[in-house]
Amino acid sequence: MRIWVNKIGRVEEQLVHHDGDQIRIGRDAHNDIVLDSPFVAQQAAVLRRSGTRWELIPLGNNEVRVGNVAVQRGERVLIPVGETISIYPFQVSLERPAVAAGEGDRRARLDQQMSELILRIHQELLRRIDVDSGDDDRRDNEEFLIKLELDLEEIARLEGLETPEKSELLVHLAAKTIESLLIGQLVESVEEHNSVWEHGQRWPKLHTANRVIETELQSLVRQMAKRLELDEISDLSGKIGRAEERFWQDWEEIADDVYGEVARYAALRYVKKQIKDIVFGYGPLEDLLRMPNISEIMVVDSERLYIEKNGVLEKSGRRFVSDAVTISIIERIVSRVGRRIDRSQPLVDARLMDGSRVNAVIDPIAISGPCLTIRKFPAKKLRVDDLIAKGSLSPTAAEFLRAAVVAGKNILISGGTGTGKTTLLNCLSDFIPDKERIVTVEDTAELQLHKDHVVRMETKSANVEGAGAYEIRDLVKNALRMRPDRIVVGECRGAEALDMLQAMNTGHDGSMTTIHANTSRDCILRLEVLVQTAADLPIESIHRQIASAIDLVVQLTRLRNGARCVTQITEFVEYDDTEHRIVTKDIFFRDPHRENGSLLPTGSVPTFMSELLDNGLIELDTFLL
Repeated sequence: MRIWVNKIGRVEEQLVHHDGDQIRIGRDAHNDIVLDSPFVAQQAAVLRRSGTRWELIPLGNNEVRVGNVAVQRGERVLIPVGETISIYPFQVSLERPAVAAGEGDRRARLDQQMSELILRIHQELLRRIDVDSGDDDRRDNEEFLIKLELDLEEIARLEGLETPEKSELLVHLAAKTIESLLIGQLVESVEEHNSVWEHGQRWPKLHTANRVIETELQSLVRQMAKRLELDEISDLSGKIGRAEERFWQDWEEIADDVYGEVARYAALRYVKKQIKDIVFGYGPLEDLLRMPNISEIMVVDSERLYIEKNGVLEKSGRRFVSDAVTISIIERIVSRVGRRIDRSQPLVDARLMDGSRVNAVIDPIAISGPCLTIRKFPAKKLRVDDLIAKGSLSPTAAEFLRAAVVAGKNILISGGTGTGKTTLLNCLSDFIPDKERIVTVEDTAELQLHKDHVVRMETKSANVEGAGAYEIRDLVKNALRMRPDRIVVGECRGAEALDMLQAMNTGHDGSMTTIHANTSRDCILRLEVLVQTAADLPIESIHRQIASAIDLVVQLTRLRNGARCVTQITEFVEYDDTEHRIVTKDIFFRDPHRENGSLLPTGSVPTFMSELLDNGLIELDTFLL
């Protein structure tokens, strides 16, 4: 492996040779690549070989960018072919094997041609038919859908798709159909993931299907599955991962067998699917939303779509055909939950129908083009047992949290962005007794409480006249008038923190919420700031409120390997009048800097332990193990 290093803005390059599977980058002399600058951390980042590719993990406080995308400390991101790593004031470039790079360049060229073709076909379709709105009855009208597909065939022929000059692109499109069918069938084969697919809608189906050729395509799909040896893998994410990693390599072995009418039909099938996804669905996001191993989708601009897959950031290989299409799909997403986005209101939070969280930003705020971020909800709701199986939570800590929830202790779930706060809140809600009345308050409804007696409320933005807005604080106040046993707030990030503390202090025991903070001690400072946005109260008064209201803080952390886990369970004991501070006590602790560490009891027991023991909610011997 040859690596080139140069200072940003300078032509001179330093060449470094390295043959290992791990490359350490930083200011210290012991690193494999030494970046001699006071602006660079002693250990800035590490590169690790992942199969035939490399992944980058930032370790210091420097801003690290892959291309134009910033990568946070501890995140893992696969390095796309030809991308440059920027660690100010240096740039690092990796050499790729010539054959792999050539094949990658060829596929990238064909993908570009494919996107341009779909853009032209879509533009011509808009000139022929009014399909600006996909929310009318035509999405389920078979007669209209058949005509639409026939029009797409004709437009594709006029674009010269079936000419000898486009034969390479034709086969590439056919391969895309086989890959899409293969992965689609993998997802559909697992019952728990079927809810990700849209049911009861006719538009995703092919209404001009040829049964004979469809049988041949299914034979090719089975052939590819056998070549990829997918039966050897039991895990769905593993199957999909192998299919994505090896598909194009194995496709070359059978590509020559796909020609004539089969290739033409398969290519047109892919074009129809892409255009119908744009007209009626979420465009290139459709396939990504169906993938269970993708947890986040990030649209940087129309040509750059990134995904987080198994904790690793990478380019998706997909793109929108234009900014106009990106904006229309954003509008479709937000309008379905009663929200709007335009130049006067260019930023919006919304959700998909399955509860996945959506944030969209357009011009004039997003100067590089419409930007969209989707944090997907898993098709199957995670339970506490799933968190234990993943190593995110220990069985003893889970049992303790169950007892605390049943006993009506007020719990604050803390963590950074993407650490799994909402997931844990969902899991803990399962422990709430069925007889209790729960009122949930959220900015965008994401909680999935599988209880009968749940009242859900969601904020509302202002209308076009600027009136009619209902913020989190308004809903928390209203929740107090609804005779709740417990109030669950999706996230405290403003003045509602004061109302939540007051609710916890006025008989609504067992309430829960989440907050952004890096440690359980930092929660106090965070709450202090939030409460002061609501009222100008003395710090001592705020701290007394916090100590009286909150019983437990559960701290979540995202480790360097991308895993999300509980690292602290802390009791807020009392306010110390002598020291003028809140006394805290760690009940469980895990070192966040050790990837293989465990969440273990500290030996301290909570002040309410006798209550748990007297009510038979926990066994002391088990707790101390």
